[in-house]
Amino acid sequence: MGKYIELTSSDFEATLGEGVSLVDFWAPWCGPCRMIAPVIEELANDYDGKAKICKVNTDEEQDIAVKFGIRSIPTIIFFKDGKIEGQVVGAQSKAALAEKLDALLA
Repeated sequence: MGKYIELTSSDFEATLGEGVSLVDFWAPWCGPCRMIAPVIEELANDYDGKAKICKVNTDEEQDIAVKFGIRSIPTIIFFKDGKIEGQVVGAQSKAALAEKLDALLA
């Protein structure tokens, strides 16, 4: 069973360097972030072995949030081989996120 990856400054680059990744920038106090948390967990299961589903706590990893210009959370950034391939802000449906992942995996 897949589980999302909690990213920190020390493993961010190495984790996203290869393959397709979804990174959810969130904070514990953010209502919409808590709303989509179950969706992120479902995607981690659905894409286990195909794509990395990751989360960055913007309160604890402010340097990463600053690097990517995160001003609103939740912000979800899609990466392929370490390069940004798309970004969405705000709570998204599972179908919308899965569609973007599928397109990157194709």
